[in-house]
Amino acid sequence: MIKLPKLLGIITVFVFSVTVLVAQDMNPEAAKFFNTGNDKLKAGDYQSAISNYDQALKIAPDYRIYYQKGIALKKSGKNQESIPVLKEAEKLNHSFHGIYNALGSSYYALNQMEDAIENFNKALEISKDLKSKNDIKKNIALSYLKLGNTQLSEGNMSKAIEFLQKAVENNNLDNAYLALARAHSENGDWDKTIAAAENALKYRNSIGKGGPYYYIGLGYRNKGDMNKAKENFNLAKADPQYKKIAEYELSLLK
Repeated sequence: MIKLPKLLGIITVFVFSVTVLVAQDMNPEAAKFFNTGNDKLKAGDYQSAISNYDQALKIAPDYRIYYQKGIALKKSGKNQESIPVLKEAEKLNHSFHGIYNALGSSYYALNQMEDAIENFNKALEISKDLKSKNDIKKNIALSYLKLGNTQLSEGNMSKAIEFLQKAVENNNLDNAYLALARAHSENGDWDKTIAAAENALKYRNSIGKGGPYYYIGLGYRNKGDMNKAKENFNLAKADPQYKKIAEYELSLLK
């Protein structure tokens, strides 16, 4: 299974921009607890943050308080508990994309990819900021990558390719391209295997070079170009993870 990178997003960034709005339109007593909760959240004292948000909510139910409480729950590893809290925020404000991005990441952490993608897409529709949109698209790509890897492990190549293709349409994830190369190789589609592996190299960020070179070599071997096959298998064997399998392929070419 190809290792997944951490999910990206705007979740922690928004903690500070919400605070700026407090003095303008939140009940002053609730605002005191809210600001204290934000300070505790920033300091990593999540339980104290949650307690302060609860005090604030007793005074004035506000989407920002529910949102920040949801983030505190997520950060303390309570993703399941964060969902109903974030849904309360959603009831009060349907136009804040951060709520949907946070919900998406909670579902992602719970391995509920369809729900994650649904919420990330809602966040993408609402967001006006280009950086936020790009982060959300990466979250969508990571969700499709996880779905694609699941289908790969179950041997369902057509479904794996469908999901992995959606992943790379949203973000040029190197490990999604590598997984796509593997799926195409399982289907015996060697041109697409090579193309996907070359993209894995082009956008390489979190993977070694061995995997892409191995699948490029495999593609050329099956297309009958033994020189290019040898060249790429030799490059692949420099990666400890692919050394043995690349050497095996080279032994067959002698």
